[in-house]
Order: sequence, then C-alpha cells, then structure tokens
Amino acid sequence: MALTRDFKDTVVARVQNDPAFAQAMLDEAVTLFFDGEPDTAKLILRDLVNATVGFESLAQDIHKPAKSLHRMLSKSGNPTMSNISAIFAAIKHALKVEIRTTVVMA
Repeated sequence: MALTRDFKDTVVARVQNDPAFAQAMLDEAVTLFFDGEPDTAKLILRDLVNATVGFESLAQDIHKPAKSLHRMLSKSGNPTMSNISAIFAAIKHALKVEIRTTVVMA
C-alpha cells in the first residue's frame, strides 16, 4: 500500500521549507482578488494562515476572534476589505516578504 500525505500537510511543509512557494501563494491570492475570484483567493489565504501564523495568533494580531477568521476565509465567507488587508499584512509580516503583482493593460 502506498503511503500518502494529506494535501494540507503538504502545503504547510512546502510553505515552511520553500520561501519562493510561499511568496507565489501570497502573490496568487492577491492576483485572484484583483481578478474577481475572491472565493479561490480566500482558500489560498486560509492555507497560508494555517502554514504560517495560525488562526489563533492571527486573531490576536488583528483583534478578531479566530472563529470569525475561519468563517471569513471559507469559500462562502464575506470579509471586509479592512479584514482582508489585515490578513494580508499579517501573512506578509510572517513571511518577511512584499506582495508582488503584475499589472497587464488590456
């Protein structure tokens, strides 16, 4: 029988061991928000929170209940822009990176 690993565990391990992968996930979440795909962006942010600061620590950092943060970053969550901004800032700080996006003029 083949050994398998949970997808979320794989993402956590890769984010913690590969700074370029973590940066790419953060950049992709931002790009998805800008491109009108917030549901997918929130799920990527959820994985990044789990792999970096964790929901309890994030809750303390941005002064929101952890349970509310879990709901915000669910597919059906509806976070405010100020909450999304605070989440991005916390992840940015944890990863010690800047957000990089590419703007394409149509």
